[in-house]
Amino acid sequence: MKETTQAAPIRDARKLGVPKMLILGLQHMFAMFGATILVPILIASYFRDAVGEAPTTGLTVAVTLFAAGIGTLLFHVLAKMKVPAFLGSSFAFLGGFATIANLKSGIYADMSANDKAAYACGGIVVAGLLYLVVALIIKVVGVNKVMHFLPPVVTGPVIICIGLSLSGSAINNAKTNWGLAVIALATIIVFNIWGRGMFKIIPILMGVLVSYAVALVLNAAGVTNPDGSAILNFAEVSKAAWIGVPHFQLPKFDLTAVLVMAPISIATMMEHVGDISAISATTGNNYLADPGLHRTLMGDGLATSLAGFIGGPANTTYGENTGVLELSKVYDPRVIRLAAIYAIIISFIPKLSDLIGTMPASIIGGVSFMLYGMISAIGVRNIVENKVDLTKSRNLIICAVIFVSGLGFSDGITFHIGGTSITLTALAIAAIAGIVLNAVLPGNDYEFGVNEKGDENRGVHA
Repeated sequence: MKETTQAAPIRDARKLGVPKMLILGLQHMFAMFGATILVPILIASYFRDAVGEAPTTGLTVAVTLFAAGIGTLLFHVLAKMKVPAFLGSSFAFLGGFATIANLKSGIYADMSANDKAAYACGGIVVAGLLYLVVALIIKVVGVNKVMHFLPPVVTGPVIICIGLSLSGSAINNAKTNWGLAVIALATIIVFNIWGRGMFKIIPILMGVLVSYAVALVLNAAGVTNPDGSAILNFAEVSKAAWIGVPHFQLPKFDLTAVLVMAPISIATMMEHVGDISAISATTGNNYLADPGLHRTLMGDGLATSLAGFIGGPANTTYGENTGVLELSKVYDPRVIRLAAIYAIIISFIPKLSDLIGTMPASIIGGVSFMLYGMISAIGVRNIVENKVDLTKSRNLIICAVIFVSGLGFSDGITFHIGGTSITLTALAIAAIAGIVLNAVLPGNDYEFGVNEKGDENRGVHA
């Protein structure tokens, strides 16, 4: 049997032409869209349950899209336009928003949803600024010393956990209508394996378009989801205006809200390292050294602070778009910046953002099957290509603890500081546990930059 050759990656999308670049940017926008708009929807439900109303200024879908787009562009500027990362809404801070929504003492007694949201966003601003402190430490100490504590035996399993921890979301979305989910997944597979030309590098977009077309036909024929709900609902689209400015809101600051939100940045910074490692492993470029982990952290932190300053949720590097990079083999950051511009434009078109928001959860679930699985596969490749010796007890212990922590702590770990509840996510626990074990267990023979071939395979070579 003749072996299929791997398509060469495209690092400069301009040679594909403007129309194809625009379509590739659209694919990245679709990849991030579902998860990004889900965050403000969930936050609104927290405030509605606790306060009886949802915020009408700040923390809306339009503000969230604008914050994601502007934050991504800011990140690219600070990362010297080199890193193909999209910054979407962070799920790690959802627990913090829920905590602030339920605060009923002191100044928070009888406070409106809009004001509570403003204080929550103030905490987001401070959380983002903490990234700058860590970035400075890395700049002073050097990325080589930092990476000594982040060998493949740590980053590989963490990357695997990032993908697998999202798998439950994919299943929950897909099971709302397994038929549409399977159509979306099958379309992606067909175009990725047998596609030709441009179609081979936009399998995600084709999966979305084909499955949505099927959804339109089924909806017109009166077919419903298994639970009896309509496959598509255009009620909000008909009421929305064509042009509208997002309802921005300036943050407010209070120590209680800061103590709720700011410590969560410890968790998201750990996840950031894993995400940048995943992007590096995917593209084969050393983004941890060039432009440098300190620059990517600074970009992520300032993007998060900017989001909080205009009333948006925290930003974070998105694994969904890393999956798109792996599938499309187009690694040009220009394509990501196009997706950011699309997000900004859509934030000013309420009718269009609501129309895209009609995408059935089942289609998002079908697409997520591929994207989330690709992230975990990158982690497996990270371990295999670096020949991590799993016959060593220390390596087995590190991997075992990371896997159980990253997948077992579904609700994270909650502790209290000054009467305020703080939650570390499962991924943060896994990353911290892996780093600590790697540091204290004897036999850590990994030196960043010494084994150049291994580092190159890992995607973080000197």
